[in-house]
Amino acid sequence: QVQVVESGGGLVQAGGSLRLSCTASGTIFNINAMRWYRQAPGKQRELVGAISSGGNTNIASSVEGRFTISRDNAKNTVYLQMNNLKPEDTAVYYCYALIITSEHQQLNIQTQYWGQGTQVTVSS
Repeated sequence: QVQVVESGGGLVQAGGSLRLSCTASGTIFNINAMRWYRQAPGKQRELVGAISSGGNTNIASSVEGRFTISRDNAKNTVYLQMNNLKPEDTAVYYCYALIITSEHQQLNIQTQYWGQGTQVTVSS
C-alpha cells in the first residue's frame, strides 16, 4: 500500500508565501516523476510543476519566477515553494507521484498516485 499526503496549504494575503509538502509512504521501491497540479473552482486541473528523480524541473509559465519545485529523495518528499502569491493562485493543490512499488519492482511497473489535495486561498 502506498499513500501520498500533502500539507502546508492555508489562507494567505496577496504577496505572501506558502510552502507545500507532499510525502509518499508505504512499500516503495522507487519514485520517478513527482508533480504538483492545481484546480481552481470551475476550471480544469492544470500542471504547476514537475521534477524528475534526477532533479530536472519544469514550472508552468503562469507561476515561473514565483514558484519553485524541489524534492528530497531520501524522504520521498516533494515541495512547492510559493512566493508573491496572487488571488488567481487560489486553488486546491494536488500532489502526483509515479511510483514503482516493491511488489512491482521486478516487472518495473509504474503506478500513478494522487494526494487528497490541500486548499490554498490567497486574499486580495
